[in-house]
Amino acid sequence: MQYTITGHQLLGFSESALGKNTYQTFNPQTGTATPWKFCEATDSEVHTAMELARTAFETYRELPGNHRAEFLRAIAVQLELQQEDLVSVYMQESGLPEGRARGELGRTTGQLRAFAAVAESSSWMEVRIDTAQPDRAPAPKPDIRKCMRPLGPVVVFGASNFPFAFSTAGGDTASALAVGCPVVVKGHPMHAGTSEAVGRCIQMAARQTAMPEGVFSLLQGSSIGLGESLVRHPATKAVGFTGSKAGGLALSRLGAEREEPIPVFAEMGSINPVVVLPSATEPGKGWAKAYALSVTLGAGQFCTNPGLVLGIEGSGWTAFSKALAAEVDAVGTACMLHPKIASQYQELRTDFFAQPGVSRMTSKDEDQADTRATGGVAVVSAAAFRKNARLKREVFGPFTLLVTCEDQQDLMRTLTVLEGQLTASLLGDETEIKSATGLVALLGEKAGRLLINGVPTGVEVCPGMHHGGPFPATTDSRFTSVGTDAVKRWIRPLSFQNFPEGILPPALKDDNPLGILRMVNGEMTADPI
Repeated sequence: MQYTITGHQLLGFSESALGKNTYQTFNPQTGTATPWKFCEATDSEVHTAMELARTAFETYRELPGNHRAEFLRAIAVQLELQQEDLVSVYMQESGLPEGRARGELGRTTGQLRAFAAVAESSSWMEVRIDTAQPDRAPAPKPDIRKCMRPLGPVVVFGASNFPFAFSTAGGDTASALAVGCPVVVKGHPMHAGTSEAVGRCIQMAARQTAMPEGVFSLLQGSSIGLGESLVRHPATKAVGFTGSKAGGLALSRLGAEREEPIPVFAEMGSINPVVVLPSATEPGKGWAKAYALSVTLGAGQFCTNPGLVLGIEGSGWTAFSKALAAEVDAVGTACMLHPKIASQYQELRTDFFAQPGVSRMTSKDEDQADTRATGGVAVVSAAAFRKNARLKREVFGPFTLLVTCEDQQDLMRTLTVLEGQLTASLLGDETEIKSATGLVALLGEKAGRLLINGVPTGVEVCPGMHHGGPFPATTDSRFTSVGTDAVKRWIRPLSFQNFPEGILPPALKDDNPLGILRMVNGEMTADPI
């Protein structure tokens, strides 16, 4: 391995190991600790990282977009050069298979290159120019020009379930770097080795492209206190988080309670309801198998896992329910990310089975040792579901709850009680969907992404993607953590009134030196003024 895993903090272009306490990561497949020891970051190291980021921001925000694009592409190249070693460490710490590791790494490098294109285009600046009208009556109109500017240093929390794509060099990091925000990553303690290996690739890319020191740092730790220190630090201007509802809300409160409140963009999970209309229950449609595979994909450890499936009672729904349970049983056991996650899953699944009116449908629901887990399917009436708040919780694992509704009105009443979701899916033919008055509109009120005749697992990285949703799916439904619009979390508008041409930012100058599309006096144009 070119980059030796030391367990140290990466502070700009240096490393540090001031912490006296250490911890190790865990191999879920073997049940043993990995060979590396990681130092817990100290408050002093937090301060150093954030002050380096604060200083770097002064230079980094002013760099031309093509220079930041060069940096992002250099990170992607480094990850590809180190692919074999990165995949090995990833697999040791996650228990996930090689194909998943390589696919996720490819997604990560693809994200980096997509955000490099955003940085290069400067489209994220959303330039608006209203030129002066000195002769306007009854009062002259001033020259007013507006563009988006980066917020400042961003703290990113690595996610447990995506050691590459939602972690050290993931979408939060890439999108923040694209618009001129330095990033300090808190590596997830379950894959600290993967975080360090990726972090060293970023560190090398920053050196190669002459980025200011402090544009990236990585801090590691297993304590809650490290995250709290990062959010509270006065140099932190925004936070990106993917994880549990409890963790996201705690960080959000910390951000709001600061002397200078900051936004915390937390994606906190979802049960992702699926509505199965009668035509979709026909065996030939294949939806029972498709959804069994979606429920159990990656041992169910996806934020878009379909944890709730609703249908209207009848022979078709009964047959679909039995087929889905049989297909989940056929999948067998799977390795989860950590014994603690597997234990929590088993406890939740058992609690669901014990709730009034709930019937277990899968036969292989026995608890497994250590990290192994079996899928679970249960069924309950819509009336019992609506009354029981415990049935509306997310089960992080290969489990789904089927809800039997008496008719379409009962279905609509049940959907009304749901909280905000990342996704909502609808299965059925076009005629059926059109006749289900208000169903699509109601699902649209509840979710950030609507699917017709598809599965919610698998989040495409593209401009049209929205990976967010109404609370409590996220802390702010207006923003996405996937796709190029993810940059909108890290920028703010700034207007310039009556500025001399010579001191305007390049994006706002009359001659449009960046060659970007701008709104000038209400019309979109790339022409000079």
